[in-house]
Amino acid sequence: MDLDKALTHSSRFLAFSGLAAIAFGIVVLVWPGLSLEALIALFGAFALVYGALGLSAGLNLLAHRSTDWVPYVLAGLAGVAIGAVTFFRPGITALVLLYVIAGWAIVTGVFEIMAAVNVHGGRSGAFWLGIGGLLSIIFGAVVAIWPISGALAILWLIGVYSIVFGVTRLVFAYRVHAVQGGVQRALGRVEARS
Repeated sequence: MDLDKALTHSSRFLAFSGLAAIAFGIVVLVWPGLSLEALIALFGAFALVYGALGLSAGLNLLAHRSTDWVPYVLAGLAGVAIGAVTFFRPGITALVLLYVIAGWAIVTGVFEIMAAVNVHGGRSGAFWLGIGGLLSIIFGAVVAIWPISGALAILWLIGVYSIVFGVTRLVFAYRVHAVQGGVQRALGRVEARS
């Protein structure tokens, strides 16, 4: 039961990172004239927030002696590192930024799939985490293979990807939270009958 509580607390961090992804995607979509400097700053802030929340989720699981913490911590560290690179290297070119985004998406996707496999043991919603990871890998591969397919098309792709990825995280977090709430209600009824 302690692991279920840890997973529920971690799901809150994942939900917040999903909201950050959705917000980032919406900003990119509604601001199509976004300059490269603004995109770099927005992406850097998003990667830092996303990484910090993923790292928090992993450390929360580690504190509860769960073995599921590794993918979350590694993905969180990758997000913080990419965010730091974008802030400390603001003169980065558009092509390099696209490859950084593609690499980050692929690495994050791999860790999301690892986390889904680790969490899958009977927990509802792990499927959504895996779907988000798969979409992240596909997105990263598309951007890496066709980086110069038009700035507006890439911005739209980044915006849509961020929103879809954020929604999959929110669905996963909701499912984990709903299952935990159902378990608590069932335990309460069993105790009431005793």
